[in-house]
Amino acid sequence: MSNDTIGVIFDWDGVIIDSSRQHEASWERLAAEERCALPAGHFKAGFGKKNEWIIPELLGWAREPTEIHRLSLRKEALYRDIVVERGLEALPGVREFLEQLRDAGVPCCIGSSTHRENITTILRVLGFAGLFGGMVTAEDVTLGKPHPDVFLKAAAKIGRAPGCCVVFEDAFAGIEAARAGGMKVVGVATTHPAEELTGKVDRVVRRLDELAVEDLVRLVES
Repeated sequence: MSNDTIGVIFDWDGVIIDSSRQHEASWERLAAEERCALPAGHFKAGFGKKNEWIIPELLGWAREPTEIHRLSLRKEALYRDIVVERGLEALPGVREFLEQLRDAGVPCCIGSSTHRENITTILRVLGFAGLFGGMVTAEDVTLGKPHPDVFLKAAAKIGRAPGCCVVFEDAFAGIEAARAGGMKVVGVATTHPAEELTGKVDRVVRRLDELAVEDLVRLVES
């Protein structure tokens, strides 16, 4: 196993950036606009899952597909408004790790339940052009995490077999999806503390740059 055969897939929120406060605020703004109630613990329960599941199943706000779609798009527009208002930075160590992968020739891809426009907007803000080999987003899959589709499509996009990929995830739904796809998983202790991730993933980190390319190769080989 070498740099030429492994690939890396990154979840977005909680791994590359932390915009949990902005996302939670966007749900609150949407609830106020629609005069709908938000159940206690809704944000943590829905973390890492698609709006198309959250709105009907978790929040119970709508059942009709066009209404779910309308609410989902409005929620993401509110999120982008909040990001512009409050600003956003990459998590510590992210840029350094991505540059290390680029310099070593290791292909990487985003695999996220986030909407594509959110990611492309933030990539421009962060100046991350050229650091990812592509992205698979909410619009690209029918079944969201914990189904493995998003990660399997990301592996295909960078030309790597699932068993040769390492997924970086912070959410339990994403960890389950990566496992279902037959991939190694590094848990990033942002959304959940390290002790809650231990035993569910192959490695736990607090910053991405705790690892080197050689560590990823050994992880895939193990």
